[in-house]
Amino acid sequence: MSKLTDLSYVKSVLAKHSFTFSKALGQNFLINPSVCPRMAEECGCGDSVGVIEIGPGAGVLTNELAKVAYKVVAIELDKRLLPVLEETLSEHDNIKIINGDAMKLDFVKLIEEEFNGGEVVICANLPYYITSPVIMRLLEEKLPINSLTVMVQKEAADRICAQPGTRESGAISAAVNYYSRPEMLFKVSKGSFLPAPKVDSAVIRLHILKEPPVCVQDEKMFFKVVKAAFSQRRKTLSNSLSSGLSVPKQEVTALLDKSGIKSNARAEEMTMEDFAKITNNVHTISK
Repeated sequence: MSKLTDLSYVKSVLAKHSFTFSKALGQNFLINPSVCPRMAEECGCGDSVGVIEIGPGAGVLTNELAKVAYKVVAIELDKRLLPVLEETLSEHDNIKIINGDAMKLDFVKLIEEEFNGGEVVICANLPYYITSPVIMRLLEEKLPINSLTVMVQKEAADRICAQPGTRESGAISAAVNYYSRPEMLFKVSKGSFLPAPKVDSAVIRLHILKEPPVCVQDEKMFFKVVKAAFSQRRKTLSNSLSSGLSVPKQEVTALLDKSGIKSNARAEEMTMEDFAKITNNVHTISK
């Protein structure tokens, strides 16, 4: 068992460096001894595969990743944790800590400089408040990575992994499925963290696709259509699209009819193919 899952050890190191948890940064450190080894095992890193970790915290997951990956580059926003990580990860020589913001960092440059063209995966225990923005940024940049394994709030995991066309699906479901094949790996109880959050979490893995599952003429319009469709979930698709795309309802009705979709359908009923049809026919309405 790693000393980093020993609650007394973690607390003593944090106290030594006068560290206090920041609610604003959504800091909840993993302390369950079974979670991080499993994440490291299932994230796809290995002897010839490097890994980028976002938000290492006290280094619990970083420690496990370093045991199986040939190199770990961990990105930590909070400068206060740098001396903590220097101490907790001192036994490893294949870890590089970068003080930076995952929403601003140049990942393309980082991958080129740190991994020499080798295979790369991303692994992260994401703060709840930046789950969707970070995931979408990493996917939209079409980085040369094999997969993205993240721990997120259980409710978010369910929505992200939902198949478009099902009741549980949302805009994030369609967006994620455009770039990847999402997979629910396992659940993590709230008691696995320090401090404990109010809700349970789950670990998901997004297998990056080489090509999108549907063919669309305009990717930006595809995501605009998806966002508009789910902007008013209680309303019909025709009403949501009319409002979200700022076009008359009769034109939206004609668009849906041309796409073979009923005007009283709802967004959660739409498959990826349905959204692609709407996108590819959207030129028929006034802009």
